Amino acid sequence: QVTVVESGGGSVQAGGSLTLSCVANGLTRWKWAMAWFRQAPGKEREYVATTSWDGKTTYHADSVLGRFTMARDGTKDAVTLRMRNLRPEDTAVYYCAAASNQFGPTVAPVGMDYWGEGVQVTVMA
Repeated sequence: QVTVVESGGGSVQAGGSLTLSCVANGLTRWKWAMAWFRQAPGKEREYVATTSWDGKTTYHADSVLGRFTMARDGTKDAVTLRMRNLRPEDTAVYYCAAASNQFGPTVAPVGMDYWGEGVQVTVMA
């Protein structure tokens, strides 16, 4: 059984920082890329960042480039998302996901195999 669990959400003032963590258990057989997505109320789920199975290659969406940093703990199925200079428009539920057959500069939600339940991030103006 696969589980994906995020942690570290919360509320912060604009300009502040938060770090999200995600651990996936039970991923076997393939080399799993991992990604972060977010979804604000009334909006579609949006790609944020993704990292390769070994953590050596990471991509970030233009909307967060230079402010967010995704990292992976070697080849472990554990990732973080360090968020700095947060803006009110970053407010969303943030999801961690794993994919066995999708990796590139952008990834789509439909291509992910396993998802966490998400954590709320609220940025106050």
